[in-house]
Amino acid sequence: MKIELRDPEKIMKLSKLGSFHQSKLSFLRSFLNEFKDWEYRRDLFDLNDNGYGTAIYSLKKKNKNYSLICFSNYLKDEERSDRVIATKWDAAFVLHDGVPTKKDIERLFKNVPKQEIGRVSYKELSLSRANKSVRVFDHVVESLSEGKQPDKKILAEVGYLYRTTAVYGSGKFGLADRFRFKNREEINGPFRLEMMLVYLVRQFTFDQVNHIAKVKNPKKAVKLDDKICRNIGIGNSTGLGMAPFIVNHPILLNNWILARETALKQIREIKKVKSEDKDIFLKCLSKSLNNVTSWNSDSEFQKIKINQLLIDLKKFIIFLENEFDFNIDYAFNEIYLWIEKNLQDECIEYVVSIMMEPYDEIVNPLTKQMSSDEEKYFNIPAERKIIDLKEIIERKYKKIIKIDFSKKENNQFFWFVSKNKEEPRIADRYLENGQELEQPLAIARDIKKLYERILNEKNSNTVGRFLIENNDLRHVVRRVFVIEKFPYSEIQDNIIGSNLIPIDMLRLKLSFFGASKFDPRSDKWLRITMFQGAPLPNELNNFNDKWIYNSLN
Repeated sequence: MKIELRDPEKIMKLSKLGSFHQSKLSFLRSFLNEFKDWEYRRDLFDLNDNGYGTAIYSLKKKNKNYSLICFSNYLKDEERSDRVIATKWDAAFVLHDGVPTKKDIERLFKNVPKQEIGRVSYKELSLSRANKSVRVFDHVVESLSEGKQPDKKILAEVGYLYRTTAVYGSGKFGLADRFRFKNREEINGPFRLEMMLVYLVRQFTFDQVNHIAKVKNPKKAVKLDDKICRNIGIGNSTGLGMAPFIVNHPILLNNWILARETALKQIREIKKVKSEDKDIFLKCLSKSLNNVTSWNSDSEFQKIKINQLLIDLKKFIIFLENEFDFNIDYAFNEIYLWIEKNLQDECIEYVVSIMMEPYDEIVNPLTKQMSSDEEKYFNIPAERKIIDLKEIIERKYKKIIKIDFSKKENNQFFWFVSKNKEEPRIADRYLENGQELEQPLAIARDIKKLYERILNEKNSNTVGRFLIENNDLRHVVRRVFVIEKFPYSEIQDNIIGSNLIPIDMLRLKLSFFGASKFDPRSDKWLRITMFQGAPLPNELNNFNDKWIYNSLN
């Protein structure tokens, strides 16, 4: 049976994209699989009695070495902030290419804790900073120093000891540009270096609490149990800074979505589901209930989504137990048709992720197709005709060209870059100043503008001739020819309209990172957890790749 890929017009709506969850395609999971035969070491651990100082961790294979350098320092409670305007943090980190020399460490010690106002070099690949979850961190230290393990309920409420407030790469603040390492096979996938940094930071947090507890009570202290460690992740506070990425990288976005849609298509086309594959699916589904019930948020918006997800999951499980027979032909296709008819988007996309779990042979090759050399596709075919442009727009942007941009609500917001932090932000056009700084991210508006202009052009005119007089629309002309080849490259929504929920854009990207337990703090930023349930570095050569479904609860 031939199954069609899902319609981009439906899938690329932000309400749909904002319902995506982690899957076997997620970058942190594929990173672990690709580095499972690398040697892990702790090369330096020079912390004082209070846990402040320098530590170095590395992953090594043959002549290749990546080193995480950690700088931990004292921070007053009143100075601790997750906001991007912060200038001090509990710890700062940099991923170094190779084995750092003493001079490298001295140089980085002077710059890495400063983050944006410091400068690193081409030898450094990724940069980050993090703050303690003080209540959880102190509880863990106190418990270990008294010879007992921490309260799992307290750990489960948060899920991490530290949360990062940014993870930078690719040329920021002096970091190595991507061209220096893009051909290295081991880090060819998206965000491999950033995933490596976060993963090693997680281990540092465990070593730090063990160290402080030991110093505090040398005779009685115990180490944090490995099982508990596995089920503690790294938190992250993420704001609007990452949202424009998915607009500015249409081909990359397409490749991410296409990999997911292709996996779903191929799974639906399986005629007979093997008994062992059925068991994996059902086991992951059952275990995932613990993950959902331990997903805490103070956001009313998210609480509604979590509650509905639980209702739908239980409804789905009852259906499987009482009405469904896995022995029928094309069982997963029938499952998909049922969830589309009976469940809401949050649960539909949750189940789609779990459907991938039994199928390494389908998913693993697709992870190799999620990067892109985008520059190859940036040339505009100037010889193409206006009629070509018109037909592509009418076919690929059907709903976009129906939006009435003369209405105020469809122009509510504008995107700009913060002068202080060089980070993207969004503002209300009718309440705030600065729209002269607007970035070219209003793709829906500009597509509509392009469409209206070409209606007055001769169909036989070339695109090149059109652009001589309409150079202000060059960026969307390029996008039209991109979407012709890459169907999932464009968000099919107006991201300057009054109904925009920016965290949908964040959640889309974070789902591909592999984040879990999304916790919106407003409609513009949220907290997440990464690597919760993941194997420890010394377990990389032998671990259960379904670890994401483990839970403290």
